[in-house]
Amino acid sequence: MLSAECSDASSHTSSMMVDSTLTQVGKNLNEAMRILGDGQGELESGTRRQHFGSTGIPGPLQGDGQDVSTLLHLVHNLINDEEEDGEKPTLHRLLNVGEQGHMALLGHSLAAYISVLDRERLRKLTTRILSDTTMWLCRLFRYENGSACFHDDDRDGLVKVCRLVINARYQEYASEGYTVLSSKQPIIYQSASCRPGLAQHLCTQLGLPLSSLCTVPCNTVFGSQHQMDVALLEKLIKEDKEAGKLPLLLIANAGTPGAGHTDKLGRLRDLCDQYSLWLHVEGVNLATLALGEVTSAIMAATRSDSMTLTPGQWLGLPAVTAVTLYRHEDPALSLAAGLTPSQPVDKLRALPLWLSLQHLGHSGVVQKFRHATSLSQQLLQKLKCVTSIKTSVEDELKSPVVLFKFSQEMSAASREGSVEGFCAGEKEVLDAFNRWLGEQLAQLVPTSGVDVVELEEEGTCVRFSPLVTAAVLGTQQEDVEDLVVKLMEVVPVMDSTLCLIQDFREQTHRHSPSLRYIEEHSWPGLGAVRYEPQADGMDEIRRKQELEKINTELLKKLQELDTDIIFSSGSEFGREEDCIFVGMVTEDVDVCELVDTIAALGRDIVESGRLLENMTEVVRKGILEAELQLQKANEEKLIEEGMLRQLPLVGSVLNWFSPVQSSIKGRTFNLAAGSLDSTEVTYSTKAQAGKLSLQDAPTSSSKRLPGQRLFQRSGAGSDSISETSSIGQAEEPTKEMQPEGQEVKQSSR
Repeated sequence: MLSAECSDASSHTSSMMVDSTLTQVGKNLNEAMRILGDGQGELESGTRRQHFGSTGIPGPLQGDGQDVSTLLHLVHNLINDEEEDGEKPTLHRLLNVGEQGHMALLGHSLAAYISVLDRERLRKLTTRILSDTTMWLCRLFRYENGSACFHDDDRDGLVKVCRLVINARYQEYASEGYTVLSSKQPIIYQSASCRPGLAQHLCTQLGLPLSSLCTVPCNTVFGSQHQMDVALLEKLIKEDKEAGKLPLLLIANAGTPGAGHTDKLGRLRDLCDQYSLWLHVEGVNLATLALGEVTSAIMAATRSDSMTLTPGQWLGLPAVTAVTLYRHEDPALSLAAGLTPSQPVDKLRALPLWLSLQHLGHSGVVQKFRHATSLSQQLLQKLKCVTSIKTSVEDELKSPVVLFKFSQEMSAASREGSVEGFCAGEKEVLDAFNRWLGEQLAQLVPTSGVDVVELEEEGTCVRFSPLVTAAVLGTQQEDVEDLVVKLMEVVPVMDSTLCLIQDFREQTHRHSPSLRYIEEHSWPGLGAVRYEPQADGMDEIRRKQELEKINTELLKKLQELDTDIIFSSGSEFGREEDCIFVGMVTEDVDVCELVDTIAALGRDIVESGRLLENMTEVVRKGILEAELQLQKANEEKLIEEGMLRQLPLVGSVLNWFSPVQSSIKGRTFNLAAGSLDSTEVTYSTKAQAGKLSLQDAPTSSSKRLPGQRLFQRSGAGSDSISETSSIGQAEEPTKEMQPEGQEVKQSSR
């Protein structure tokens, strides 16, 4: 009796101790997140506490330990790249870690604590966590009678599935190893649209040669160009079987990494059954299996032998493992392949997801997926009203991934015209424009999560995939509205720039050979030029140095102009050196005036350089001439005044009794002209006489209207006014600058 009471008391004490420890883990996590959040707030408000500096050079471990608060501040400073030189740190905003994200972080902390429990208690707890999570995921994604493997690298599940299939198809593999593979080489099939590097990773991990991989091309005539060609796949399987090889496994997509298209999973399932292949499916569209209404193409994924899910990415859960669901009846083979964890601690990988799924609930998970798909439909409907934008989706009503791009054909159709022949490499130019478009939208609306993808058929496109990004970034409907607004602001600029490229090229050729047009199709803008003055008598090294010096100075002067046009060296875009890249322009830009200004500034720089080069010779000649003039003046003075007046004492007495009015005039040396001038006018008018210097001379005879910006045509909608303005600028190519402080506004169309 007493023993039982002692046992109950001991159990109660242990329970209280566990409860207090778990509570402390939660408090420590909240405190850590608060410190990191306060540190970010201090950066935003400009206040700073104690400096916890660090350098990029590893140092010795400090002798005295540091408290948790100090270490957390150190981590925060490392995240925000805070340097010891006192410079202001760069603020890197943390991703949207909501309440469900905190549950995932708590799961990682609890996993470390639970791992120290006694073995029996740990076994019971981890088995319960693994069983619950597996059952919830199988029901959520309609995968009946499945098992689950949790892994950090989302490719590892497929690697373990391949090991399982190899063990199942090669009976003596467990004892003989890779030698049994020589009798029949295993073949793994994948779509050409699979994510890059996946097949190579499989071969590396499994020790298979690259010849064991077979990449199946996508459709070229019928169906989506991102879907696997089923007929060609069947032909390849037959050829491999006839060659004595063993078709082993097929990797299919439910949402290709680039375009988000789904293979014909139903036909692939039937084909795999016919030739005894294992069917593995992966892709972002698998998330829609949790929704109430699922397309038949996605529903066919539930018949696959295995599928890889990334719920952490879809739900915005930090550092949550990927999951591979699979069906196999032999637990021994699953254990040998690594699909079933052999140690209880390995099962704790499921703990963060176990907590997060319970925190969200079934309805919460479905709501997140439904919200993401609704964002895609919202953007797709909005893009239909934007001219010059072409969309590409697999399903107009259900596609969770939206691709769009700036299209030359759409642009020409909207203007009822054509831009045919605007550039020799028009596809490369459009790709560069769309790459710039995606980067601009990602910068202007970072919460939208748009990115740039390079596709073989469509070229460069902007991708919106909220199933992958919305939960992490917290994307809302307002962000989609903002994205469309920014897009409608940027597209007209791209449209006008595309139309003016040919005009810019022709105007540049007009100033040849001093101004050279550079063909650089990867630059998203009006074009690239280089000022190349005549270099008679220069060697190649000296000529390159002069080109670099002149174009660097020219770029600096162009960047100082009061204009919205961006001028850049474009070093990250082009292979050509010493070029000036002109960015996007609006439709009211006077290209003729722009090119004339570039040529005039380059000419001024060359002339100024030549003036400086000749300055030494000019000064030397001027000094020699001044010495001759002084010597001549002294001789004339001697003849005019006589010898007696040159004696020190006698000359003073004679000058006192009989003053002499000297006719010798002073001289001044003009550095700009390189000549000696008389000072007679200076002393008579008390002001320096002479001609207007080059700097004071008027630079242009054209008059700019009030509020009219540089390079802006007067009367943007009138071609005749533009041509008149351009003629005036061609006569006097040096541009006018707007006065400092003057407010200028773009004239409304």
